[in-house]
Amino acid sequence: MTKVFVTGMGLITSLGDSVVENRNSLCSGKSGITSLELFKSKYADSLPFAEIKIATEKLKEILSVDSADLTRTSLLALHACKQAILDSGLDSSQVKSMRTAIVGANTVGGMCLTDELYKDSNSKEKGSPFLASYDAGSVTLFLQKHFGLKGIANTINTACSSSANVIMYGSRLIKNGLADRVIVGGVDSLAKFTINGFNSLHILSKEACRPFDKSRQGLNLGEGAGFLILEKESLVQNRNVYAEVSGYCNANDAFHPSSLSEQGDGPFNAMKGALDLAGISTKDIDYINAHGTATENNDQVESVALLRLFGTVPPFSSTKSNTGHTLGAAGAVEAIFSILSLYHSELYPHLRFTDPIPETKLIPVQEYEKRDMKHVMSNSFGFGGNCTSLVFSKV
Repeated sequence: MTKVFVTGMGLITSLGDSVVENRNSLCSGKSGITSLELFKSKYADSLPFAEIKIATEKLKEILSVDSADLTRTSLLALHACKQAILDSGLDSSQVKSMRTAIVGANTVGGMCLTDELYKDSNSKEKGSPFLASYDAGSVTLFLQKHFGLKGIANTINTACSSSANVIMYGSRLIKNGLADRVIVGGVDSLAKFTINGFNSLHILSKEACRPFDKSRQGLNLGEGAGFLILEKESLVQNRNVYAEVSGYCNANDAFHPSSLSEQGDGPFNAMKGALDLAGISTKDIDYINAHGTATENNDQVESVALLRLFGTVPPFSSTKSNTGHTLGAAGAVEAIFSILSLYHSELYPHLRFTDPIPETKLIPVQEYEKRDMKHVMSNSFGFGGNCTSLVFSKV
């Protein structure tokens, strides 16, 4: 069965609008968690967010697109997807090939324009231009049309593990001979729906988040997009390859709609399954990009699962301390961060950590460090107990 390689990557987060800018920010320990400037919310003065400081209209100008119903979610996805295609060196005929698939992920879709849709529904008889862009699949459909894609197209929404699952799904398409290359990625923009929803769960922190810290108070919502080009082994000769997608697994502890079981069954089984598929053991993992939301339940449970599986936990961190929680984009964004660590042989500092959780005593990476690595893991755990772990290996 063919191997699957990552040949292109594209990123936009609160840390920067390219892979290079994001990496530079990670190396320097920069945080993109600030006050809201562009998004209107009654929580703008009381809660921090990881907002991309580029206005929606400016994004349209940068991307040379203009449509009244084009959402910020789709614009961020287009920005990162264009970067990934350019980075991979694919030409138009390869992108439009029937053997090129696209699998996207998000949780917000067009819900960032809920107010506009609501206003239109009460003032227009012919419907709203925002209606077609409202669902989660609208982003993938937009990208499919924009790039003229003819292959398989799909969208996955499994909450915060969404875009980790598209990487797994895309890899399986290639391994099972259903596609030669797959454009995979995730995106989410800030929306009142998610801000109000997470606030109702009482898990939004009033300060910049502190993953795995004893004094953690909750998460910060962020926005962003990350896209990767996955290709089968025979297509990547004499081209740059960032990493091999060597392992992946999805598991569910079926415990609670918004919490993980105390034993961490879902995270444990996802990590173990990814290692088994990669054909490696726990001692082979050189770094873990943890899900690390800075909520009381997640960090405690993920720590328990890490100790349960690894015993001695390898270097780990949560880059949500840099970008906030980008929801449906998190799996892809953090997969790219993990690949950057592997490709450049470096560990990035985890921010705002002071004291470990008393029961587990795990301490994340504190300073930038050069380190040779062969295998890294990226964890993404979603509501409903939907847990996914990915393993990337050096080529």
